[in-house]
This record gives sequence, C-alpha cells and structure tokens, in this order.
Amino acid sequence: MPVPKAVGLAQEKGLDLVEVAPSATPPVCRIIDFGKYKFDESKRSKEAKKKQKVIKVKEVKMGPNIDEHDYQFKLKHIINFLMEDCKVRAVISFRGRQIVHQEIGRKVMERILQDTKGTAIVEQRAKLEGRDYFVFLSLDPGKRKELKKGDPKRAQTEISPGSEEAI
Repeated sequence: MPVPKAVGLAQEKGLDLVEVAPSATPPVCRIIDFGKYKFDESKRSKEAKKKQKVIKVKEVKMGPNIDEHDYQFKLKHIINFLMEDCKVRAVISFRGRQIVHQEIGRKVMERILQDTKGTAIVEQRAKLEGRDYFVFLSLDPGKRKELKKGDPKRAQTEISPGSEEAI
C-alpha cells in the first residue's frame, strides 16, 4: 500500500502508523496506538527485571600474618555471606615487604579453601594481582538445595568453620 494512503488510513482511525521492519523489502508498517504500545513494552521490561536475579559480591580482606581469632572471625563472615547466597571475594593483601613472603599468604588461602570445602566451590582460582592474592567463592549447589529445604539458621550452625590450630 502506498505511504500516503496508509497515513490517511491511520489518521482516519485515530491511530499511528509505525514502521515495524524497516529492513524488509518493502518495509513493513503497522497501524497501532503508539502510546499504548510503549506502555505495554515498559510493563514487559519491568516484569523481566522482576524475574532476574541480582548477584551480590562481598569482599573479605585479611593479611598474610592474621591471628587465629581474627581468621576464625573472617571465616565465619565468609560462610555467612555464602549462606546469604552472595559470592565472596576472599583477599589476602600484602603490605610493604610482606610481598616477599608470598608462601605465607598462599598457606592462609589454602586454609580458607580447606575450611570452606563442604560449603563453597571455587569460582575463580586463587591468583596474585598486584599486592592482592584473591579467590572467588560461591555457595555449593548441594548446600543451596539443603538451604532451600530447611531453615537457614539451622544450616548455618551445622557448618564447622574448621580447625583451631594456628598457622
């Protein structure tokens, strides 16, 4: 249909002529109420946003020469963040000359991974970037199923934070 005739037909009905597929030969147009179309489109996008899941990343920082009590405190935070279904970025920061003794930081990182073994899975392996040695952890899918079945408070208390021995 010629464009002037289509525009006249749309004005006669009190609607708008909207080009739907400009790349098609010939271009495809539709006679619709454009305001209502935009409103429906915004409703669909809002509905899609409601269904999407936002992933939170929490960061727990510590030094390579961390004391036992501080380590247990940070480990408890890591486990709690995992139970809240957040991803955790565990960071060991080297300050000053500590960077020379990276093996101490590596031992602390291995201990974190060992103590969170039944709860967390390693999403990104531990790596050194600048003066930070970090690893990304997320909740183990098996634990997530347990968490959904039962009470989250009970699931938290069942997790043991690890051994009490010093580094």
